[in-house]
Amino acid sequence: MKNEKAKSFIEIINQNIGITHKVARIYFRESEDREDVIQEMMYQLWKSYPSFSGQSKFSTWMYSVCLNTAITYRKKYVSHSNQPLNIEHYQYELPDYEDEEDGIRQLFKAIANLSVLNKAVILLYLESMSYEEIAEVTGLAKSNVSIRLVRIKKELEIQLKHNI
Repeated sequence: MKNEKAKSFIEIINQNIGITHKVARIYFRESEDREDVIQEMMYQLWKSYPSFSGQSKFSTWMYSVCLNTAITYRKKYVSHSNQPLNIEHYQYELPDYEDEEDGIRQLFKAIANLSVLNKAVILLYLESMSYEEIAEVTGLAKSNVSIRLVRIKKELEIQLKHNI
């Protein structure tokens, strides 16, 4: 029975492994820190797996575990409080920049200035999660997610305009 549990865990984790890397990239600049936090995420996922009830999508539950692990790890072990983000794998619309790479760099800087919770919210939003799913992962009310996203977008827009 334990082998079946381990086999199903490994299978479903392999299908969703990108989540660990995305969360690690958004909170940690140094590759060593990312590797360490991914290891911690895997441990926490394994430890929590028996409590996954299937009431939500596995990916939603996995984001929740990974985000909580990354935030806790960051508070405990990382002294760098303002590391830049790396969200190169996301699709998003940028203001018109002559050089798209410069626009991406500006976006990184702007998102890096967000609070820990707002980074999580914008990550989930960029992953095309619904407001309900974002609320479930973050523990925010759905209406709060909506309001928070409007404010985050406005904050990013202001930061990007000042950097032009």
